[in-house]
Amino acid sequence: MSISEKDRNELQCAKNLLENPGFVAKVTSIIGMPVELALAHLPNSVSKRIAGITQAALVKALDAAVFTLKDVPGKGPSNLWHKTGIAVSGGVGGFFGLAGLSVELPLSTSIMLRSIADIARSHDERIDTDEAKQACLAVFAFGGRSVKDDDSETGYYTVRAALAKSLSDGSVLKLIATIAERFSIQVSEKAAAQAIPAIGAVGGALINLAFIDHFQDMARGHFIVRKLERRYGQEAVQQLYQSL
Repeated sequence: MSISEKDRNELQCAKNLLENPGFVAKVTSIIGMPVELALAHLPNSVSKRIAGITQAALVKALDAAVFTLKDVPGKGPSNLWHKTGIAVSGGVGGFFGLAGLSVELPLSTSIMLRSIADIARSHDERIDTDEAKQACLAVFAFGGRSVKDDDSETGYYTVRAALAKSLSDGSVLKLIATIAERFSIQVSEKAAAQAIPAIGAVGGALINLAFIDHFQDMARGHFIVRKLERRYGQEAVQQLYQSL
């Protein structure tokens, strides 16, 4: 089956979102300085704790009742409500700075995961299935580079293949650990930005808005691709995606 022009355009939109993540640029515009400079001032003790905090946040988000949405595929997502919730949690995180990260991150991650599930549902995912839930978790792995990556290992389908391999033994915890390694990159950038003394509660809220906006974009791209794969098959969609 040939892919229609409308679906080709939708796939191009998805690729633009997935291969050009804008979280770092958004945060830089908010704090008025490159994120790299903020990261340079992040205490070593915090940097070492980020991975553990991130993995714990994902586990808590998964354990929380974030998939309480009614399974009504095609229903539009409530992005604004989720952005409001995460702005509030970001304000709290910005007020307490790094000390509040271990409390604020599980909350903001749960809100984002529910938003991701909402977007998945809008693209006809059956969100009550394990496959859809794992696809929602996978969104946190997109748009962030692991320390083991080189430029050839950061593409969307490459990351998906790595996640599929981590799940090959049936262990969801192994999948979460793999996702956490990549998600911790953005968490480190967020933490570094929020640690700047002048940021405060208002800046923390804005950074969290950039955070959820980034992952809502990743979710939109991811679930557009998955919708088209269900329609045309993964091989056909992947070939077209890579040729765009």
